[in-house]
Amino acid sequence: VNGLQNYILAQFVGVLPPRNKSLALRNALRYFPPSHHATLAPEFAQELRQYGHIYMYRFCPTLRMRAYPIDQYPCHTRQAAAMMLMIMNNLDPAVAQFPQELVTYGGNGQVFSNWAQFRLVMHYLSEMTEEQTLVMYSGHPMGLFPSLPSSPRAIITNGMVIPNYSSRDQYEKMFALGVSMYGQMTAGSYCYIGPQGIVHGTMVDEAPLRKRHEQGWLMEVTSSLDQCIKRIREAKSAKTPLSLGYHGNVVDLWERILLEFERTGELLVDLGSDQTSLHNPYNGGYYPVQLSFHQANQFMSTDPDRFRNVVQESLRRQIKAINKLADAGMHFWDYGNAFLLEAQRAGAEVQKVGGGATEFRYPSYVQHIMGDIFSLGFGPFRWVCTSGDPRDLAVTDNIAATVLEEMSANVPDRVKQQYNDNIHWIREAGKHKMVVGSQARILYSDQKGRVSIALAINQAVADGNVSAPVVISRDHHDVSGTDSPFRETSNVYDGSVFCADMAVQNFVGDAFRGATWVALHNGGGVGWGEVINGGFGLVLDGSDEAAKRARLMLNWDVSNGVARRCWSGNSNAYETIQRTMEENRQLHVTMPFPVQDEHVLDRALQG
Repeated sequence: VNGLQNYILAQFVGVLPPRNKSLALRNALRYFPPSHHATLAPEFAQELRQYGHIYMYRFCPTLRMRAYPIDQYPCHTRQAAAMMLMIMNNLDPAVAQFPQELVTYGGNGQVFSNWAQFRLVMHYLSEMTEEQTLVMYSGHPMGLFPSLPSSPRAIITNGMVIPNYSSRDQYEKMFALGVSMYGQMTAGSYCYIGPQGIVHGTMVDEAPLRKRHEQGWLMEVTSSLDQCIKRIREAKSAKTPLSLGYHGNVVDLWERILLEFERTGELLVDLGSDQTSLHNPYNGGYYPVQLSFHQANQFMSTDPDRFRNVVQESLRRQIKAINKLADAGMHFWDYGNAFLLEAQRAGAEVQKVGGGATEFRYPSYVQHIMGDIFSLGFGPFRWVCTSGDPRDLAVTDNIAATVLEEMSANVPDRVKQQYNDNIHWIREAGKHKMVVGSQARILYSDQKGRVSIALAINQAVADGNVSAPVVISRDHHDVSGTDSPFRETSNVYDGSVFCADMAVQNFVGDAFRGATWVALHNGGGVGWGEVINGGFGLVLDGSDEAAKRARLMLNWDVSNGVARRCWSGNSNAYETIQRTMEENRQLHVTMPFPVQDEHVLDRALQG
C-alpha cells in the first residue's frame, strides 16, 4: 500500500469488538464462492487487523485507472459505458486522493468500499441493457433490476442511515463492517472531475502537495516557514501573483504570521480561510500542530481519546491566532467545511453574539456569498467529453461561452454580472491547462443557461461537431442538490434549515425526469449526519430523447431549490422564480406572503 495513504488506513482499528470483527469478515467473504474462503479469509482478517476495514487489495486492478474513450468500454449501451468512464476517472491517480483505498477526495470520500464491488459493478455495466437499472447500496451493487428505457440506468445511495444512528461513531462501525460508506458529494456518484472545481483540502502529507505542484496548481512549494514569510513579503511588495504551497502544519504558519505582525506591525495576510477536511476531524481530516504526521497517524488509532483532545487544543490555537489577525484587519471567512463548527465544538472563541444556530463570528463562503448566488439559480454545472479528445472540450467550451454571451444581453444586471464572470472563465480556461483526468469543464450557470448549453452540446454531438457523447452533471454543492445547514442552505432562516426535503425531492425528481443516473448521500462536504445531498449524471448522445430529458430535468433540478429558497424568504429567489414562471406557464410555485407589519406579530404574541 502506498505510503501517502497510510493516514486513512488504520483509522478504524479497534472500532469493532471481536464478535463484530467476525461479522465484518463474514460480510466480505459473501462476495466469493465458499471454495475461495479458506484462501481469502486470512488475507481479509489481516487487512481488518491492520487497517480496520477490508479493502480487498488483491483485487485492485493492474490496468491503468483512467477515463478511456467511451468506445473502448465493452458495453451494450452508451449510458453504461459513460458510467464506467466516470468511475474510472474518479479513481485515476491523477484525480483521486487515495485511489488504492477507492477514495477520490476529502480524506474518506469513496467510490466503493472494496475492490470486489468495483469489479462487480464493471461487470454489471458491461451486461446492462436499456431495460435494466443498476441498484447501488453504499458501494454495494445490489444488482441489475428490470426497468423502463426511460428509467435511470443507476440508482445510487450512500450512507442512508436511520436518523438516530447517523453519528460519527456509528459510521465508523458500519464502515468497518463494510455495510455503509461515505460517498462525499461527487465521489460516490462518480461525478468528480478533479481540482477544476476545488483543489483538495489542506493536508500535511508531502505527496499530494507535490502532485498539485506538478499539475501546475501551485507555483512553488517549500517546507520552510522563513521561506514562506520571505516569499509572501516579496510577492506583496512586487504585487505579483504567487500560489505557494507550505509543507507543514498550517497552525504553525498562522502563528508565525501573527508573530511577524506583533514584531513589525506588518499584516502579511489580507484575506484568510481554511479548507481542512473537518467533516472528519479525528480520523485524518485534521492534523494537530502538536504532533508530527506519523505521530498523529499512530495516536488516532492507538489512543483516539487523547488524539481527540489534541485536535481540539490545536483548533483552539488556530482560532486564537486567526482572531488576533482578524482584530488587526485581516478578513477571515469560513469555506463551509465544518471548520468553524468543529472549532466551536472544541471550545474556541468563534461564537457570534446574538447569532442563530448556524451563525459564527466569521462569515461563511456559502452563507454570505454563495447563498444569494444559489438563490439566483447559479451553481456549478459541468460536463465531460467521453471521447477523451481535447478538441471536443475546446468545441464545448466555445459552445458554452457563445450561449452565455447571447443570453447575457437580456437579463437583469445581477444575473448579467454572473454571466460575464463565467464567460471570462470559460474563454480563459483552455489556455491554462486546468484539465486533470477526463476532458471536463465546470462553470457556474443558472437554469436557463444550463438548459441552453446542454441542448447546444447535444446538437453538436448530433451534427458530429463533437465526436462522442457528453456527460453533464454538477457538484452537489448547488442550488437544489444539498440540504446542509452549515453550508449550502445556511442562509435559510425560516426554521427549515435542518430539513432535508429539498435534496431528497431533487434526487427523486431527477430520476423520473430523465437522468441517466441519480445519487443520494448522507454526509458530503461537512460530515456524516450533518447533510443530505443528491446528484445526477445525464448522457447527451445527440438524440431528440436526450434533448427532451435535458430540458425537463435541468429545469426541475434548479427550480426546485430556487422555489425552496423563495419560500424561506430570500428576495433573489422570489424574483428568480417569478421570472421563471413567466417563461414557463406550466410552472406554478407556491409564493410566500411576507409579514409587512412586525407589530402584528408583537401584538398577537402579547395576547
